[in-house]
Amino acid sequence: MPDDAQPVARVGMLAYMKRTTVKLPEDLDREMREEAARRGLTLSDWTREAIEAHLPHQRGHRRLRALGAGRSGRSDVSSRIDEILAAELSPHE
Repeated sequence: MPDDAQPVARVGMLAYMKRTTVKLPEDLDREMREEAARRGLTLSDWTREAIEAHLPHQRGHRRLRALGAGRSGRSDVSSRIDEILAAELSPHE
């Protein structure tokens, strides 16, 4: 460290965060800022959430965002799958 440099006190998250620069088209930047504001987040917080959502594993656990996405409310779908597919794939009159 140079003789005239002063140590910087870092608190909380800033102590272990790395700054990254990303180049974006203007329209994407605008949409990102609008969405962050709509959700009441800082741009940094919104960006971290968006990146984490696209990573396969985060902090040792899997995110199961699609869990229950295909839930139909019926308990017999697996036993009737051939019938259901045949009805969906046949030409409708």
